[in-house]
Amino acid sequence: MISHIKGILEEKFNNSIIVDVHGVGYEISISAPDFESLKLGDSVKLYTYQKVSENDIALYGFLSLAAKKLFELLITVNGVGPKAGMSILSLASPEEVRNAIANADSAFVAKAPGVGKKSAERIIVDLSDKVGLPTHYGMTAMRAPGSRPKNDEALDALIALGFPLKEATAALERVDPTLPVAQRIRLALKK
Repeated sequence: MISHIKGILEEKFNNSIIVDVHGVGYEISISAPDFESLKLGDSVKLYTYQKVSENDIALYGFLSLAAKKLFELLITVNGVGPKAGMSILSLASPEEVRNAIANADSAFVAKAPGVGKKSAERIIVDLSDKVGLPTHYGMTAMRAPGSRPKNDEALDALIALGFPLKEATAALERVDPTLPVAQRIRLALKK
């Protein structure tokens, strides 16, 4: 299993990229917000999910570990495959998608191409108790590409330490988001 890839971004096309790692190019499918934020020639590190089937081997990449974990939760839902999972993550930042699921905002999830109303409702039912509490209440608004908030490094760190997404989110909810990342992680671990 390939868990992450670090290299130089060589090509961009159709929400896929090619990352050169010491002369070997890896084609990786990524979400639309991640695609927009990356520039050719950048040094990138992507957390990856490798899907192997009898007809295909595919890599799906994420700029944050939290996004990868949310993707892995999405594809556990019956009828949601990797393409639908990436389509949902292309709606907004991973935190906004997680928040929409926590708020039971099936209309937001159903806006993803290839995801119908029934699939969106199934995602809400299956995952609302697994993604943690909402960080803000109400319907999730669509953002323009490129205007997404930065990834939460404290959330990524807690997930890397082995916390499930729901518990990591809950631990950080009680911590002031304006504090430095290291201090937020220490306070979350104490609670």
